[in-house]
Amino acid sequence: MKQETKCIHEGYKPSKGEPRQLPIYQSTTFKYDTSDEMGKLFDLEASGYFYTRLQNPTNDSVAEKICALEGGVAAMLTSSGQAANFYAIFNICQAGDHFITSSAIYGGTYNLFAVTMPKMGIECTFVDQDLPEEELAKYFKPNTKAVFGETVTNPTVTVFDFEKFARLAHSHGVPLIVDNTFATPINCRPFEHGADIVTHSTTKYMDGHGVGVGGCIVDSGNFDWMKYADKFPGLTTPDESYHGITYAEKFGKGAYITKATAQLMRDLGSIQSPQNAFYLNLGLETLAVRMERHCQNALKVAQFLKGHEKVEWVHYAGLEGDKYYDLAQKYMPNGTCGVLAFAVKGGREKSIKFMDSLRFASIATHVADAKTCLLHPASHTHRQLSETQLIEAGISPDLIRFSVGIENADDIIDDLKQAFDKI
Repeated sequence: MKQETKCIHEGYKPSKGEPRQLPIYQSTTFKYDTSDEMGKLFDLEASGYFYTRLQNPTNDSVAEKICALEGGVAAMLTSSGQAANFYAIFNICQAGDHFITSSAIYGGTYNLFAVTMPKMGIECTFVDQDLPEEELAKYFKPNTKAVFGETVTNPTVTVFDFEKFARLAHSHGVPLIVDNTFATPINCRPFEHGADIVTHSTTKYMDGHGVGVGGCIVDSGNFDWMKYADKFPGLTTPDESYHGITYAEKFGKGAYITKATAQLMRDLGSIQSPQNAFYLNLGLETLAVRMERHCQNALKVAQFLKGHEKVEWVHYAGLEGDKYYDLAQKYMPNGTCGVLAFAVKGGREKSIKFMDSLRFASIATHVADAKTCLLHPASHTHRQLSETQLIEAGISPDLIRFSVGIENADDIIDDLKQAFDKI
């Protein structure tokens, strides 16, 4: 099936007499007839449901749909995109380990990697993703366990070079983890370009309407954990908390997600509620239609901004002449996303007056949903970063993140025009 059809039909396939729409299994627990049946579930000797923190039929159906869209072998939902990125790294890293990430990532993820995870003994090195391979190779260490990046970075909207980073990661025996939130699997499937694990903030385009916070992790099943057994003991040595199960041996290509579910979700929680998973499924059904409209609108808005006398600069990889246009055409020929970045001439005061003058484009922490919204990252999402960290992340003080919705493009442009007139 094509992606548009998968959005509608994957994950949940009702049989005769069953609900046509995905049911919400709003139950914390599930009944069994015998103690032995329940015991096999706790021992990972049988599949089934017993407690929603670990698995729930509604959640599993939605995870299966996202897995199909990405072309993976297994997936799990989390309570947020932040939880997804934490679990993705923590599933293979422990105290004393190290990983590498692009510095041009979302501010919340930056803080997670730069401040919180080092407190757990996990070191992170931030790199300029545009550096040549030979320079990037210098950052790998014997204890490096993963490489991380974003398909389209938030908020700088730069494009990640999958093939370059996949070569680097695999030559050092570690997986490449990619946050595919902005592009979504409609516009980019990172597994086809060498990524091993994909994460999402489903709160964004996948939900599409700003009604439910959530996240997802998808495993390609392509990384050979046993080949690098010494690097990944959590997957390749017995887990005594599950009677000595070795995940990579017992579950094969499903090892990574099984461990994340059975171990991390068991111990840390962060499950997505079945109600939110239901909302997410509704959003996924129209994802392909909406992404096409987002990209069409964003290109029109970017072209308008590029030609406006009061605009200092515009960054949008779908715009001819953009620094990342060729890379975007290589990995996302049908469009990148609906998010762009630009700066207003005249500095911060002019930018604030411009933002405050918009009529229906709202100032909001959110991004990537049906309604047009914007914010000033240095003042909002990346406020906790120092000036040095902002520079490392490529975020200039005048950068405005503009998330183009699916309204009529002319109406969005008219709103921009009247706001510019006021400055």
